[in-house]
Amino acid sequence: MEAVIEKECSALGGLFQTVIGDMKSSYPIWEDFISKAGKLQSQLRATVFAAAAFLDAFQKVADLATNSR
Repeated sequence: MEAVIEKECSALGGLFQTVIGDMKSSYPIWEDFISKAGKLQSQLRATVFAAAAFLDAFQKVADLATNSR
């Protein structure tokens, strides 16, 4: 019984070490991904504001055309 428990603990310890090693090696990739996601969010926000400004200007042109003879 003790041999089985020791074997399972050893397997869990090895699995834990593997997971920790994988996490340490993948950290720079996740940092890069988070950084790029932040830049994408910023650019999408700027795009939305630019599109809204364009639509406001287009609405002014449409209003001017509607009110002209």
